[in-house]
Parts: sequence; C-alpha cells; structure tokens
Amino acid sequence: MAGVSRIGGGWSQGLKLLFWFCFFAVGYTLIGYPLWLWVLAKVRPKPVRKQCPSCPEDLPTVSVIVVVRNEAGRIERRLTNLLEQTYPPSKMQVIVVDDGSTDDTAIRVQSWMETRSDECTFLLIRHAASRGKAFGIDSAVERTTGDILVFCDARQRFAKDTLLYLVLNFADPHVGCVSGELVFETTEGSDIQVEMGSYWNFEKWVRSLESQTGSVAGATGAVYAIRKSLFRPIPVQTILDDVLIPMHAALQGYRIVFDHEARAYDVVSKDMQQEGRRKIRTLAGNWQLLVLEPNLANPLKNPIWFRFLSHKICRLLVPYWGICMAICALIIRDAVSIVFLAAFSGMLGLSVAPVSKRLSSGSLVGKALRMVRSAVWLYAFAAIAPFRLLFSPKSLWSS
Repeated sequence: MAGVSRIGGGWSQGLKLLFWFCFFAVGYTLIGYPLWLWVLAKVRPKPVRKQCPSCPEDLPTVSVIVVVRNEAGRIERRLTNLLEQTYPPSKMQVIVVDDGSTDDTAIRVQSWMETRSDECTFLLIRHAASRGKAFGIDSAVERTTGDILVFCDARQRFAKDTLLYLVLNFADPHVGCVSGELVFETTEGSDIQVEMGSYWNFEKWVRSLESQTGSVAGATGAVYAIRKSLFRPIPVQTILDDVLIPMHAALQGYRIVFDHEARAYDVVSKDMQQEGRRKIRTLAGNWQLLVLEPNLANPLKNPIWFRFLSHKICRLLVPYWGICMAICALIIRDAVSIVFLAAFSGMLGLSVAPVSKRLSSGSLVGKALRMVRSAVWLYAFAAIAPFRLLFSPKSLWSS
C-alpha cells in the first residue's frame, strides 16, 4: 500500500507541475511577452532613421505587385487607388499578375492600363491556370525594375501617402522590410466588429512595440515592402508570404519595422464563420513556416528567433496548453483546479451563448463578453489549424 501511495503522490505532483507549467506558458504568451516588449521600448528603444519626405528626387524606384484572381469587380478601383499615391509616378512600376482568372479580370486590367500608360509603368502578367499567390509573386519579381518591392492585395485600398511612408524607412540601412498598418473601417452588417477591432488593436500594439525595440516577426499582407536585393523566391505552396518574405530579410540580418502611418483600409468579416476561414488559413500558415524554413526556429541562424517563437508559435500552442490544464485540473481537483475549471467552463459557455446587439453596443460588460467569445473562438481556430494543414493543405493554398 505504501508503494501505491508513493506512486499516486508522485503522479499527482507531476500533474500539478504540468498544470503550472501550462499556466505560466499561457501567461507569458498573452501578458509576459508584451510586457517585456513594453519595458524594453522604454529603456532601450531603436528608432528608425527615416528619409526626409521633402526630397522626392532622392526616393528610390518602387515596384508594386498585386496578384489577383477573379477580381473583375474591384481591380480597376484598386489600380486607380495606386495611381493616386503621392509617390512620384516616374519612379513607380505596377505589376498585376492574373492568376488564372475565369472572369474578365485580365481584360479590364489591360483596358485600364492602355488608357493610363503615360502616367506610370504598368505590366500585366497572365497565367492561364491558377498557380497560387506565391507563384504569382515569384513570377512578378522576375520582371520588376524597382529597388523596393511593395506587396498588396486587390481587396484593400491605400491612403494616398502610404507608399511614401513605407519607402521613407529604407533610408535606414539596417531596415530590410517595412510593414504598414491595416485599419478596419466600420462594416455594415458585421456581427463581430467589436471583437475583431479589439483583437486587432492589441495585435498592432504588440507589433508596434516589436518595431520600436528591433524587429517585427512578420508583416501585414495588405501593405508591406522589402528591398529587392533581399527578396528570395518562396515555395509555391507558401500560405503566408507576408511572414516568409519579411523573415528572409531578418535571416539576412536586417530589421523588419512597422509604420502606422502607412495605412491600408479593409472591412471586418461579417461573422465568425467567415473570420474562421481566414484565421485557420493564417494560423495553419504559421505552422507551415517551420517546415518551409526551419532556420526560423534556429537561434544560430535567425537573429529574431525569440520574437518569432514568442509571437507566432507560442500563440498556436495556447489552446493545447489550456486543454492540458483542464485535464490536469479534472484529475487534481484541489481548490485552484476547481476555480480554474469554473472559469474555463464559463468561458466556453460564453462562447456559444447569444449576446444581444443592444448589450454589446451599449454596455462595457457586453463588449467584454463579446471579446471573451472572440478569444475562445480564435483559439479554437488555432487548435483546428494544424489538422487542416495536415489533411487538407490544398484548400488552404487556394483560399
């Protein structure tokens, strides 16, 4: 009996250690890492030495790349938006890659370019069959003439000085990649405006702190730029070009910075189901990065490996740490475990309980409830993401 008691005691102690390890891992990811960045920004900031915007003749040439598929309804508006930039047109090249569209996207692009050929340098690259965004980017870069490559999508629009603000950062020789800021506009009919707004504001705050203290672990896909000399072709199956391309700059010893003045505007998903498709793709793409570029997790190869793991990978593990804590708590069943289980069950319940629009818009409590729901759903998507990558990768590449 004494032997059984000793084994049981050891098992219980091991579960408690596992519980507390997971607890502190979650706490570090959600609170500790941002807090460390905040302190670092106060005591050891690393400002970017930007170029003076009043010297347009000194600006480098830029090539703007837009990969599209079946975007006939908005591609002309997007191209007009790019042409309205305050950046000197003589130093701009715009390349549109039509990735096997089945509508008249290419025809509209060609017609639009013909009427504006004297304002800027335009190029249309057509692929008969869809090969994916990564292939489109690689094929476009081969035809670029600019010193700076700018990547964007058809869905968003730029503020008029976005290109200028992006490029001014490259006057600092240590900067290799610049991410702009994605701003979500008020979206009619969206059920998750509050949740996504709060999440994205927190994410931008963390990225801003990373930039102030060194490098951001990635960029915003809707608006980012890199020195052409640092670009490396990416595998055709790449899901997150906006992380892999910037991280290639980091692997070569350059900074990735965030500039909140270089803005792109977008709309929020209309509901959690639509947001789920986007989030699962993004989160699965983070796992894929470890396979496509193992050096990202190697401290001897990646100067910002600690930030990459803390920002990108630890967040993917939060739902699994939470599940592990719940299992341990069910077995341990001491006072701390019971409190945790009550809180865990309450959050799960809130994630599926209906919250009226009146409550969410008119009450701090209601908004807090909706943010809790958002957090639970987002981490549920994180738990699903690696399985989608394993068992249905093609659906992620084509989405």
